[in-house]
Amino acid sequence: MLAQDITSLLLNSNLSKDLKNITEKVMANERISFDEGVLLYEKGELGFLGTLANYIREQKNGNNVYFNRNFHIEPTNICVFDCKFCSYSRLLKNKEEGWELTEEQILDKVRSYDGKPVTEVHIVGGVHPKMGLMYFAELIKKIKTIRPDIHVKAFTAVELDYMCRKAKVSYEEGLKILKDHGQNSLPGGGAEIFDETIRKEICEDKCTSAQWLEIHETAHKLGMPSNATMLYGHVEKFEHRIDHMNRLRDLQDKSKGFNTFIPLKFRNGGNQMSHIAESTVIEDLRNYAVSRIYMDNFGHVKAYWPMIGRTTAQLSLAFGVDDIDGTIDDTTQIYTMAGSEEQSPALSTQQLVELIKQVGRTPIERDTLYNVITDYSNYDFTKEEVLSN
Repeated sequence: MLAQDITSLLLNSNLSKDLKNITEKVMANERISFDEGVLLYEKGELGFLGTLANYIREQKNGNNVYFNRNFHIEPTNICVFDCKFCSYSRLLKNKEEGWELTEEQILDKVRSYDGKPVTEVHIVGGVHPKMGLMYFAELIKKIKTIRPDIHVKAFTAVELDYMCRKAKVSYEEGLKILKDHGQNSLPGGGAEIFDETIRKEICEDKCTSAQWLEIHETAHKLGMPSNATMLYGHVEKFEHRIDHMNRLRDLQDKSKGFNTFIPLKFRNGGNQMSHIAESTVIEDLRNYAVSRIYMDNFGHVKAYWPMIGRTTAQLSLAFGVDDIDGTIDDTTQIYTMAGSEEQSPALSTQQLVELIKQVGRTPIERDTLYNVITDYSNYDFTKEEVLSN
């Protein structure tokens, strides 16, 4: 049926020659160019983009939709940087509006999951001058003592750049210290938009695009995989999005270390860019689709359900997305403080499974590296599991 759907695009007399050429490339498993990526944004209608993206998505991942059982730790929202789009962080001069968790509070959070089948802890937060490289290295070591089996995915490139500079070590030295203490991978945050003129406008004082890419490439060389993100829907243009994806695609060709690509929707609540209207759901879906078509060497495209809401997350599964993140368990405030759809982001495993099944997809619980833990396609939850999940 998929091949029939995509073939019908070629028979559509209303489809432009340029879009037919892109369709033929997709069918032949050929890479599209920068200009063709921009063209998809400019001329690709929602149905056309969805058909192409879904074809690629099912070629790569069949009917599967992945999720994991995870929770977030956000040690602080005090930050030395002043990103215009950020609703989460508070500058040191406004620290009474922020929080700083103690080490014991963080470890108690980990202990609260004793006996629960979580597989990943995601640690990100503000860039606090008191929380340095060795502080976090020792913290990770203690987390692993409490929960030796858990995968620690921690610190954006922005946090890592600051840690390494303050500790006067290279990126490789800093990442090796963290890895030796138990860190397993990196999240994809801090990428925003790589175009330097846009970055100067929205996050001038944080690490550069080149530094972000260097940190992730270094992590990959050390055997630490990572995710990649793109913040869209603010002041950037289509060519800036494609430039961003192109730089990631080039690095993935080289290092093969990225797990997934995550387009992140700009939310305008409570930040210095609140005057900018947010993208529509249609544009969100178009963006997921173009991402899936362009990022041909990425195995997965993820929609972060707490940010876009459950309904849009379900819709995205027909537009190239094959992952909707995890259970979260109400442990993140980064997007809720910006006015995201989910103000108390928590779903049980059963709720996530039902969300996926409602749109005819196969729910697959994964670990951080996309190894299959449980196929829930024919799974019946016991009463005990319903109560504990």
